[in-house]
Amino acid sequence: MTTASVPAASGRRGQPTRLRRAVKRNLTAYGFLCGALICFALFSWYPMVREVILSFQKTNFVDPPEWVGLENFRTILQDPAFWPAWINTALFTLLALVCGFGIPFITAIVLNELRHARAYLRFVVYLPVILPPAVAVLLFQWFYNPDYGLFNQILGFFHLSGLQWLNSTSTALISLVIVSTWMNMGTGTLIYLAALQTIPSELYEAAELDGAGLFKRIRHVTIPQTRLILLVMLLLQIVATMQVFIEPYLLTGGGPENATVSVVYLMYQYAFSFGNLNGGNALGLMLMIVLMVFSAIYLRVSRDNTV
Repeated sequence: MTTASVPAASGRRGQPTRLRRAVKRNLTAYGFLCGALICFALFSWYPMVREVILSFQKTNFVDPPEWVGLENFRTILQDPAFWPAWINTALFTLLALVCGFGIPFITAIVLNELRHARAYLRFVVYLPVILPPAVAVLLFQWFYNPDYGLFNQILGFFHLSGLQWLNSTSTALISLVIVSTWMNMGTGTLIYLAALQTIPSELYEAAELDGAGLFKRIRHVTIPQTRLILLVMLLLQIVATMQVFIEPYLLTGGGPENATVSVVYLMYQYAFSFGNLNGGNALGLMLMIVLMVFSAIYLRVSRDNTV
């Protein structure tokens, strides 16, 4: 009895020792993990929880907050700019997908086919991403100037009349889409290019032996082999464009006639122009719910299609 109990006791003493060794061995990893969790908690999770709370309150940061239920939501629903903001955001997202989703993919295919100056051209494509957004927007503000802007000068060279790019309700939104596409296409192009370079060359060689031309190779080899990254990038693009703010804020101020007011820009107006922080949070909560529902549906549908 005494002899049998010794290994058991030593085994129980050995378990905490092994645990301490495992903790010490991974202490650095746990430290980095805790740092990341703290950053997410302070700068991501807490603001989201705080936004939900403020959406149902009325506060001026002097008196104690007052719970008002759905009053903030009723206020923003009665705003004449509410529905135009959602319509403009949806149109901007749709136009940005047509330009900002297809153009980077086509550019990546072209760069992947090149044999010379590929590194230089990749740098040129990515250069707009390096520029600060404010600098890029101010550059296009000069391009769009109706009097001496570059775009109207090009139109004048071909004996065409200039456009009121940012001052017309028919061209203001598409002008913002052009700016956004130029600013952000570098990142998408490099991601697509990295995905293209993982495709085995044997697939293209087999397609060529079967007599497939360029477009057939893209359709039957390139797109199927990059389908997963295309689906992920599509979701990220939609989520990002639905939160457009810099372009209407710096270029048009939401005009003309609310033609470029976005949901996030309207949130900014409520919080910092109208002094209604709770209304801005209520609008932000609505946008967050819309994006969460869309993301869940999209991930479910894309998962079913890829399985």
